[in-house]
Amino acid sequence: MALIRKVRGHEPVIGENTFLAETAVILGNVTIGRDCSIWYNAVLRGDVNRIVIGDRTNIQDGAVLHTIYDQAKHPSQTIIGNDVSVGHNATIHGAVIEDNCLIGMGATVLDNAHVPSGCIIAANALVLSNAQLEPNSVYAGVPARKVKEITPEQRDEIVRRTAHDYMLYASWYGEEE
Repeated sequence: MALIRKVRGHEPVIGENTFLAETAVILGNVTIGRDCSIWYNAVLRGDVNRIVIGDRTNIQDGAVLHTIYDQAKHPSQTIIGNDVSVGHNATIHGAVIEDNCLIGMGATVLDNAHVPSGCIIAANALVLSNAQLEPNSVYAGVPARKVKEITPEQRDEIVRRTAHDYMLYASWYGEEE
């Protein structure tokens, strides 16, 4: 069973039909939508500020979601929309990720960055604090820079398919052995 713990008076809220891997860690002020999946060794640490995850979003193995303290000079919250895939070992620290995005394996998105709908952040990319990205675009590199725009067909094939595939994968874990 996943580690789910109340911190600073905040108890995680987990939506219906959400898969939590046995080694997932969900702490404090965390809200997870419906039909999500939080995979092995993912850590959602809502101890110092709020983390909100929309519906049909997957947080893959080893990903870390955190924020900056709500009473700090420049606090941050992690807000992730619907149909988002956060790849293996990615770090989201106090950023806003809108609907229909893919955050690649090992990518890092820092405080108060804004990733609008339809973006792909390439594997190992670094989105700097306060970055304001353009919608329907691919960003890669360190620091991340726009490398191209995404067509609606690519968005359906890459971003939406990945999110829906993870709903399928999660369903396997509820099956009887």
